Amino acid sequence: MTISLVVGVDAGATATRVAVHTLDGTRVGYARAGAGNPSAHGLGKAVAAIAGAVRQALTGHDGSQVVGSLAGVAGHVQRMLPGLDKAWADLGILSGPRLSGDVEIAYAAGSPEPDGSLLLSGTGAVAAAIRSHRLDRIADGLGWLLGDAGSGFWIGRAAAQHTAAALDASSPDRLTELVLRHFLGDWRGATARDTADRFVRLVQGDHMRLAELASPVSRAAAEGDPAALAITRQAADHLVATVRRVHVSGPVVLAGSVLTNDGPVRSRVLELLGGEQVRTAGDAAGAAAWLAARDHLPEDRAAAVHAAFTGAATP
Repeated sequence: MTISLVVGVDAGATATRVAVHTLDGTRVGYARAGAGNPSAHGLGKAVAAIAGAVRQALTGHDGSQVVGSLAGVAGHVQRMLPGLDKAWADLGILSGPRLSGDVEIAYAAGSPEPDGSLLLSGTGAVAAAIRSHRLDRIADGLGWLLGDAGSGFWIGRAAAQHTAAALDASSPDRLTELVLRHFLGDWRGATARDTADRFVRLVQGDHMRLAELASPVSRAAAEGDPAALAITRQAADHLVATVRRVHVSGPVVLAGSVLTNDGPVRSRVLELLGGEQVRTAGDAAGAAAWLAARDHLPEDRAAAVHAAFTGAATP
């Protein structure tokens, strides 16, 4: 008997993940590859990364078994379609993938409900209202310079600002120690100003590293550092205020490393959203495969197998 397969692609700016499932949710293939977002790395490299991951994930299966596929890419990059259609044809898949935005995929990774909201905080931060599995309204997601309040970058920048000010005042604390260790290792200057100058140069030379500080901030907060506690509390407040701007009804899905990993920001967000039905996003590639499978399943059956595709869970 021929088994019908669906393929889900989560094409991000740092990595691509591909999941292959049967229609009952059983995972039969999974692969990872390089960045699959053409906005970040160019069209050719993005298509090649996705095609390579799909080929690997389909190992041991015939492309003709694939009855549906969906690729989640930030920005609905329609210019990818010709390249993806060719890659799918080369793999023996009868029709090319549907494209969807990454926001819709992130929401579907946490809930099978057609209507609800997404709150994502990773390197960046965004909230979105979803209607009938499609993006309806969006809040923030404006980038590190002008927005992304409560994101990993926002948290890291606040910690770096605190560290620079603490060194300038010669009053380092636990958060300062952890931030400096992350950037400088064991090196310290002859004076606090020497240390501050080197720290500032490193931050200015590679400002995107600031998002890495979300973890040291969480650690400092867990140890009771007042500055870290204030930063994480404010980050959570920002995030909840953002999702409140778009949320109407249905579940709120938490996504992104800041909100899916245990820590002070997640705990505070859960506290503030105590009256809502909160879900935590599971695997985004599996969610893309589930969205592809919905075209071939009755609505109640699609909802029943959602967790098998995504591994999504309540907090």
